[in-house]
Amino acid sequence: MADPRLGLNELEAVLAVARRASFRQAAIDLDVSTTALSNTIAKLEATLETRLFNRTTRSVSLTEAGTMYLEQVGPALQDVRAALEAVRSYNAGPSGVLRINAFASAARAALLPLVLEFLRRYPKVHIDLVTEGRLVDIVADGFDLGVRSANLVPSDMIVISLGLPQRYAVVGTPAYFDKNGRPRTPPDLLHHQCIRIRLPNGAIYPWHFEREGEVTRLNVDGQLTLDEPGVAKTVVQEGVGLGFFMEQDVLGKIEAGQLERVLEDWTPPRDNLCLYYPNRRNPSAALKAFTTLARANLASKDGIT
Repeated sequence: MADPRLGLNELEAVLAVARRASFRQAAIDLDVSTTALSNTIAKLEATLETRLFNRTTRSVSLTEAGTMYLEQVGPALQDVRAALEAVRSYNAGPSGVLRINAFASAARAALLPLVLEFLRRYPKVHIDLVTEGRLVDIVADGFDLGVRSANLVPSDMIVISLGLPQRYAVVGTPAYFDKNGRPRTPPDLLHHQCIRIRLPNGAIYPWHFEREGEVTRLNVDGQLTLDEPGVAKTVVQEGVGLGFFMEQDVLGKIEAGQLERVLEDWTPPRDNLCLYYPNRRNPSAALKAFTTLARANLASKDGIT
């Protein structure tokens, strides 16, 4: 019978490969060679007498057994990390690594100032911030914290508002509007060049509008489809077409007169951004310090002393 004893390195290896769906990227995260990581997984599979990953020359994916293993091991591994960190930080103060998942605009607008203040206060903590458009299971994917709009946060998570309501903005250059006119209602956009954004799952992101209870989701058209909002903003600034962005990402350009906003009465404020995390028995000192700072930051915005 294979030896059932496993170490943290093997468990971390499975989590990293599953998160990245790539041995090469996971090896970079773990600071080991791809060969060493592959050997670790192979030895673990031999120990378990079960294949955890399907491997081809182009892709890596969890098997059914691997998915079950990750669902059981992921939360347990987080508890082990937290317990070790709690002991390590008993006298020395917060240290170790905090992994945070957020979408890019949230990281820029709400999270980054909090992270920078935290790093100034706690120099022994390393923050690994991952920005991506897809929704992730922060527990299964090995994150300590996540940032999303309130309506996207799982119900079993502890939530801290970051005090920043989300709002969309449709923008274009003054020159574009002088040449093509300004849309007055969302359907008018069907007669304009709109820069479309492809989501990580391959779907095209629809433009969302709402006014006086009337909700519209519009599949716009245009000559250009991109998969990165930053590139889309650059294209819009060149006068190629209209873009649909989070307000905080284009507010500076609007105030500077480089971009103009339309359909503002169709883009009301939506849910606030929230920091969220699972309820753990032994949260690390770093996690407790970060959430305490986040709550203090919210209290200062609300004028609470």
